[in-house]
Amino acid sequence: MIPESLTQNDIDDLVARFFEYVKIDTQSDPNSETFPSSNKQLILAQKLVDELLEMGIENAELDEFGYVFATIPKNIEFNVPTICFCAHMDTSPDCSGQNVKPIIHTNWDGSDIVLPDDTTIRIKLSEHPDLVNQLGNDIITASGLTLLGADNKAGVAAIMTAVKFLLEHPSVPHGDIRILFTPDEEVGRGTEKLDLKKLNADFGYTIDGETLGSVENETFSADGICITVFGQSTHPGFAKGKLENSLKIASEILERLPKDSLSPETTEGKEGFIHPVQISGIQEKTTLEFIIRDFEESGLAQKAQFLEAICKDVLVKYPNSSYTFTVKEQYRNMKVVLDKHPKLIENALEAIKRAGVEPKLQSIRGGTDGSRLSFMGLPCPNIFAGEHSFHSKTEWVSVQDMEKSALTIIHLSNIWTEK
Repeated sequence: MIPESLTQNDIDDLVARFFEYVKIDTQSDPNSETFPSSNKQLILAQKLVDELLEMGIENAELDEFGYVFATIPKNIEFNVPTICFCAHMDTSPDCSGQNVKPIIHTNWDGSDIVLPDDTTIRIKLSEHPDLVNQLGNDIITASGLTLLGADNKAGVAAIMTAVKFLLEHPSVPHGDIRILFTPDEEVGRGTEKLDLKKLNADFGYTIDGETLGSVENETFSADGICITVFGQSTHPGFAKGKLENSLKIASEILERLPKDSLSPETTEGKEGFIHPVQISGIQEKTTLEFIIRDFEESGLAQKAQFLEAICKDVLVKYPNSSYTFTVKEQYRNMKVVLDKHPKLIENALEAIKRAGVEPKLQSIRGGTDGSRLSFMGLPCPNIFAGEHSFHSKTEWVSVQDMEKSALTIIHLSNIWTEK
């Protein structure tokens, strides 16, 4: 029998694990050529292996690429699909993850949450709509100098809490359950070296979502674009009529982007965007890096065509200059795969109901490891972990939402034996 809520000891253990995990700096590095991209991720990975071994999982291991694998063996006599629960260990390079100091704001009363190490940073109800459902709950933040790391260590802690519960309550029927913790999700490489044969699961769930009760079955499709502008360089003292400065040409391309549409800051819902993320160069050669996002692949193609049309139009004025335009696929909308496996979503929604939460099926304006896993052959929607305001100093999560996430995993493990 699965209880309506975890015991206070279980909740205290969940919070303690979360605090330990976020204090370990696991930022991934987008400029690294190693895998994982930062060795510090391996510190948390080894810790998780040690904890799993202490719980009694004999096959917990860390592989050469920084993936953590473990299995909870089935306790039933009949065969059911093998389910994987997955979370990523790294945190975003967009905000410091060094020396994180987690703080609990107990019994939150609705007032601004002031972060003590930088009192200019306030988490306000007016700016964080999901806080309206957190009155009376215990909110965890960082101190104001770093991100918190709830993305995705809230998911890691929820999975570890569920593992501990299932091992301590063998009366709860379940099939084989695979546990997977990945590195480098935040830099888009979380599944790059993953051995799916070794994982040996039929279906998966990433525990990396935001709002309490949410199941995400749809993500952006995503491409990266690299534009390299080759100008005409010459000595500036003798440049009249000769110099074509690639930095200025690249700037003109950026200037031609729409100001009131097609950008992250002007879109919402199912609207896609074109987003410049990096520029570097000298007068002879400048490189522009973009990401483009859309829920439809046709929308991606249109945005790439739109961007290249700007390049062509700008370069008309510079007859001695040229450019290259390279599109690289990043990930695709997992809904294409998940629609073929309705049980995956049905079971997740039912598990959330049994955890005492109203389920919400929604899309995400981003991607998860589940996007790539789904197309690699492991259909994998995303379930809430309660993390909010990702990649920033205002990141927060509530203890109560993490508990419900752990309960959802427990119920979901059981539901697959029923259906």
